[in-house]
Amino acid sequence: MFRNVAELVELAESQGKKISEVMIEAEMEVSQRSRDAIMQDMYANLDVMEKAVRRGLTEDIRSHSGLTGGDAKKLQTYMETKTFLSGPTLLNAVSMSVAVNEVNAAMGTIVATPTAGACGIVPGTLFAVSDKLQPTREEMVNYLFTAGAIGYCIANNAFISGAAGGCQAEVGSATAMAAAAIVEMAGGTPEESAQAVAIALKNMLGLVCDPVAGLVEVPCVKRNAMGAAIATVAADMAMAGIKSVIPTDEVIEAMYRIGCAMPTTLKETAQGGLAATQTGRMIEAKVFGVRMEK
Repeated sequence: MFRNVAELVELAESQGKKISEVMIEAEMEVSQRSRDAIMQDMYANLDVMEKAVRRGLTEDIRSHSGLTGGDAKKLQTYMETKTFLSGPTLLNAVSMSVAVNEVNAAMGTIVATPTAGACGIVPGTLFAVSDKLQPTREEMVNYLFTAGAIGYCIANNAFISGAAGGCQAEVGSATAMAAAAIVEMAGGTPEESAQAVAIALKNMLGLVCDPVAGLVEVPCVKRNAMGAAIATVAADMAMAGIKSVIPTDEVIEAMYRIGCAMPTTLKETAQGGLAATQTGRMIEAKVFGVRMEK
């Protein structure tokens, strides 16, 4: 078993295996379940993710609060009708990530990866990159195991919840998970996956969790969009041979220390950041029917 990213990479490289395979074998050892049973569970997760992406891109999604919905479709329409500046894979990843998070905000079914608030990044990047690379269904499932291996390392050495460590722990972790998985699907090495994690995560350090009105909508949905973009770019950088000066596990440790130092007003309490702006408070009052104090 592995405890951190360095040990995960060492296991993969010494045994000539992909990170996803190391994670599958670790899950078999811990759960005492068969490979087939574990794979079937992940296939089921993949199906849920795919349905969420399709629903977010094709239906008129709107949250009960009315704060979010429809942005994923807007981006797809923009790509179809305008001359866009970013690449199609990146914009598809952004759109699909938003789609899944909009479904979550509308009380739809998603897979927490690693949380509901960050649920769009892993599936959004998965299906966008799959459109380009045309992987098998098994390779798509392996993508999720690679992401899970990184999530396991982060969860056991830092945190993955906004209440514990801010949005860096939610969207940041999901971004790192996706970056590593993109690299493996694209044919990169375990070491390159680790470098992608470091590159992605260190650009999320210090990100606060400040949900307006306490709802997992604003700014969560658009943070999923930017997380997908960062994950995609981090993967390309790593596969280009660019390395993080700070080792991956030290980046995770830094996130932990930053999260511990972060005030509670910036950790999912809706007491600071964007939630405490004038507009944020007005939205809170409107959603909950509370009269604003002068």
